[in-house]
Amino acid sequence: MGDTPSQSPEPVVLTVCTTCRPEGADPEAIRPGRILADRLAGAPLPEGVTVRGVECLSACSRSCTLHLSGGPERWSYIYGDLDPDTHLDDILAGAAAYAATDTGFVPWRERPVVFRKQSIARIPPVSMPGVELSPAAASNASSEGSDAPTEMPPAALAQD
Repeated sequence: MGDTPSQSPEPVVLTVCTTCRPEGADPEAIRPGRILADRLAGAPLPEGVTVRGVECLSACSRSCTLHLSGGPERWSYIYGDLDPDTHLDDILAGAAAYAATDTGFVPWRERPVVFRKQSIARIPPVSMPGVELSPAAASNASSEGSDAPTEMPPAALAQD
């Protein structure tokens, strides 16, 4: 049998909020996210990476946010408290490392510091199976007045 050509991975998208601003910032000033989006759009992006600006990522308290995604088979990430003056190179390096994966998972120590320290959320791939839930166990726990979590499989407890 012949080799099957490998499928190219889904494109990676850096989605940047262009409307949020730090608390106390001049409401008439150009928003940091807009500056970041424009700088990313003008930068030499890693292969397969595109940039888009959106009006809101609903992470206003973590002003200057971006969402890193790459299709239904990859983890997605939301990062906040970004600075367009100091984080551009790290964002590009993080996007390149992410784009080089099939799963979107870059080992923690291999991520730029800004991606390690300023992560707001890690979102599982759509295709990832969920943890088995037991509604009966939840209703028993609530009727017993227990706030203790039910036991979870070790894989569900994996740290990012």
